Amino acid sequence: RVIKMASNENPLGVSPRVREVMEKCASQAFRYPQSGNPRLVKALASFYGVDAGRIFVGNGSDEVIDLLFRVRAVPGVHNAVAFRPCFGLYPTQAKMAGVELRQAPLKSDFSFDFPGLLKLVDENTTLVIVTSPDNPSGRAASVEELAALAGALPPACLLVVDEAYIEFAGAEYSLLSRLESLPNVALMRTFSKVYGLAGMRIGYAILPPAIADYLWRVRLPFSLNILAEEAALAALDDSEFREKTIELVKRGRVQLTEELRTMGCEVLPSLSNFIMFRTPEGAVGVKTLHGELLRRGIIIRALGGYHLPDWLRVSVGTDEENELFLRYTREILGA
Repeated sequence: RVIKMASNENPLGVSPRVREVMEKCASQAFRYPQSGNPRLVKALASFYGVDAGRIFVGNGSDEVIDLLFRVRAVPGVHNAVAFRPCFGLYPTQAKMAGVELRQAPLKSDFSFDFPGLLKLVDENTTLVIVTSPDNPSGRAASVEELAALAGALPPACLLVVDEAYIEFAGAEYSLLSRLESLPNVALMRTFSKVYGLAGMRIGYAILPPAIADYLWRVRLPFSLNILAEEAALAALDDSEFREKTIELVKRGRVQLTEELRTMGCEVLPSLSNFIMFRTPEGAVGVKTLHGELLRRGIIIRALGGYHLPDWLRVSVGTDEENELFLRYTREILGA
């Protein structure tokens, strides 16, 4: 048996209601989806209490990020700014779009250095991207910090807040309620995490209306398939599954944090569905722990790809998965 605790997926899997809807809709797979996915756009606008003209949906957040780089930045002229380390897709998409990505280091405790970030912004900066809660640290910025950042940017610069994990932090960490007073802010969200639909590739953004309009104009037709749209509609309507997921993650997050600390590990405080940690000084290294867990059938994320070779990230699993991970980790560390 292999237990995957590396990709921040929903530990409960797919909502039973979503599975039922997809089975019913499977016979419609030969049909093209309705252009512009109006049903999902309307549902998202209603769910968040925003104008439908602000909503853009795409084939995962990947498509949203890709189009923002292409629409907002002229290659060789404009630049984008983000923190380092950051979600690996930002540098990749910036490079594909021919846009310089400037990166400010996080503080030593992995909290956000907003003054440092602002030092990289100039009159040619058209995008500033902040992930909150952040990946891989799990730290979240306050609404006040994000609003202040938005207010300090040049008028032509768009602040994009990637809120892929926001449901695990809480609404009080989102700029959603302040969008009307912050005309240069866009929020990105996904159905991959709390909704358990990572394999369906459904991302969306809440944007200034003019930018949303541009994205719809250049988006590839039918990029969100008909089954994905039906799954998203069903997931959005399933509040019971969503709340159950959040409850499980918050409980598991506390358990993993407390237990790893009792083993002597350094654990960052997380407001997401994963924990970033490193092994105690003098104990086996992270490479050994990662390899030994893998040998026992548990996959967690080594963070060398984030240029953090001394750290690991573990996704919150089910109660059983968390217990097994902790038992094996304790055994390997000799704690």
